Amino acid sequence: MNKTFLLKRVLPVIVGIALGYAYYYFIGCNNGHCLIQSNPYYSMLYGGAVGLIMAIPSKKKVKEKIDE
Repeated sequence: MNKTFLLKRVLPVIVGIALGYAYYYFIGCNNGHCLIQSNPYYSMLYGGAVGLIMAIPSKKKVKEKIDE
């Protein structure tokens, strides 16, 4: 595994998990009715999923060069 793979694929997932926990910690719901906000594991799973979606490469459009 090279460093580029880790930076582009794994790091966004780890950052998403950390941000999910931060969301639970700072904004969390105390009464238990909020599914994502009331449980740190759900908020971390949700954050990791968002990080994974952001890490998936999108198709790049190739610009065609027009020779004049």
